[in-house]
Amino acid sequence: MKIPKDAAIVVVDMLYDFIDGSMACAHAEPAVAKALELLQQNSSATADGDTEEIIQGGGMVPVLFVCDSHPSDHCSFTEQGGPWPSHCVAGTRGAEIHDDLKPFADEACIFRKGCDKAVEQYSGFEGRNSAGQSLAEVLEILDTKGVVVVGIATEYCVRNTAEDLLKAGFPVTVLQDALGYVEHQGHLDALDAMKKEGIKIL
Repeated sequence: MKIPKDAAIVVVDMLYDFIDGSMACAHAEPAVAKALELLQQNSSATADGDTEEIIQGGGMVPVLFVCDSHPSDHCSFTEQGGPWPSHCVAGTRGAEIHDDLKPFADEACIFRKGCDKAVEQYSGFEGRNSAGQSLAEVLEILDTKGVVVVGIATEYCVRNTAEDLLKAGFPVTVLQDALGYVEHQGHLDALDAMKKEGIKIL
C-alpha cells in the first residue's frame, strides 16, 4: 500500500511484551509483518540518518512510534492494584520496539507514554519524545495531511490514539491487517466504533 507523501505513519506499541511477552496479543506477529511491509513501501530505514533529515521526511513518509514505557511500580500493574500484568518496564526487552521495525525508528520520532507511575495513558497523544514534544506537535511540524495507524492493541492504545488524531483534525486510516488485539470480539467492536466515528478502516 502506497500512501501520500504528506501523510505520516503512526506505529502504536509494537513492543515485545505485547508481541511475545507478558501481555502477548492475538495476531501480533502477523501485524508486525504487515506494518514492516507498509514501512518498506513508504519510508526508509533511518538508523544512519540524522534527526533533522528524519523530521523533514527525506522525501519519504515519516514514521512515528508510540511506546509504553513504564516504571516497575506503575499503577496499571496488578501488583499495584491495576488491571494489567507488569509490562513494558523501561529498560527491559519487553519495552523494546520489534527488531524488524527498529531501523525505521529515530529517537526524535519515539513518543513514550505511561512514564509517570501514578498515571495510566492509552493514547499516543499523551506521550512525549526526547525533546518533550507531543505527537500532535510533531505532526504539525511535519505539516501532516493524514495519518495511517498500525499497532497493538486495537481495543485500547490503537483506538485511543486514532480517536485523538481524529479529534485533532487529521484524517485517520487504520489498517486492520496490521493490528494486534486482546480479544477478537473487542477488536471487531473497536473497529466498528472507529468506523462510525469517521476513521477509515482498510
